[in-house]
Amino acid sequence: MENLKFLWPLISSFAIVIILMPLFIKMMVINKEGQQIREEGPSWQQKAKAGTPTMGGLIFLIAILATNIWTSSLEQLYTTSLFLISLMLLLFGLIGFLDDFIKLKKKRNLGLYAWQKSTLQLLFAIVFVAIYFHYQLPIDLQIGPFILHSAIIFILFLIFWIVGFSNAVNLTDGLDGLVAGLSIIAFTTYAYIAYKQQNMDILLVCVSVIGAMIAFLLFNHKPAKIFMGDVGSLALGATLAAISILLGNPWSLIWIGIVFVLETASVIIQVAVFKITGKRVFKMSPIHHHFEMSGWSEWKVVAVFWIVGLLASISYLLIFVG
Repeated sequence: MENLKFLWPLISSFAIVIILMPLFIKMMVINKEGQQIREEGPSWQQKAKAGTPTMGGLIFLIAILATNIWTSSLEQLYTTSLFLISLMLLLFGLIGFLDDFIKLKKKRNLGLYAWQKSTLQLLFAIVFVAIYFHYQLPIDLQIGPFILHSAIIFILFLIFWIVGFSNAVNLTDGLDGLVAGLSIIAFTTYAYIAYKQQNMDILLVCVSVIGAMIAFLLFNHKPAKIFMGDVGSLALGATLAAISILLGNPWSLIWIGIVFVLETASVIIQVAVFKITGKRVFKMSPIHHHFEMSGWSEWKVVAVFWIVGLLASISYLLIFVG
């Protein structure tokens, strides 16, 4: 019965999203606040998805943060890890909110300038690092059998990890339900790891995210009634990075978040090769668009990517956690 109490955060965040999301969608539709699809994206997406309400991530972030606050108060669970994770949700959600808000008001697919977004991401990642070091959390970085005892290297790594995965999840958010489903898989995996480590604070956060994302997926699956927007994807990516760090094994996110890694790698490869040779490796990047342009239906791409994420997570748990 003691462990069943962690079902309440799931139920709470699920219920909040289920109640608030229809109201939010209705408000966005009435105000004609729809998604602006990037011009360089697939032409069929511009026609089918343009005008769909966005910023749904705002609702599930509210649900997650509210659930974290009342559950931690109820359980007297006040920890640095819980504070740091909630802070990443809030701060990176704020970046995404500003980006989405500007896009909607200007009616174009350009919100914050790249330098503005990058500056804010770096700043908020540094805030995470400062708090992390203030509480004298571990500063060793393990790479295979080697352990680096270097505060400078570890600081740079933490900043890179948080900013990198924030952008990785953001890049992946291009198909109906894709990031929502992958997030459920990844946070469920980390919930199990947190449970095995008896990190009940991190388990609380993971469970509340799972509940919110299950509810959000009901509105976000194809054909999506609403998109999460940058407010959701940037926050989810930074939070996954923070959790992997606070659980003591950031490298786990490469395996558990393999789809996010591959999506990002496809963009890097595409840009690098095109600049050097003038040729494209993929028909379009991120790689989910390559498969779409190869004739796969959106549902097939999403389903296959979910399966890849699920198999990666299961294999990680079997090999490294047990």
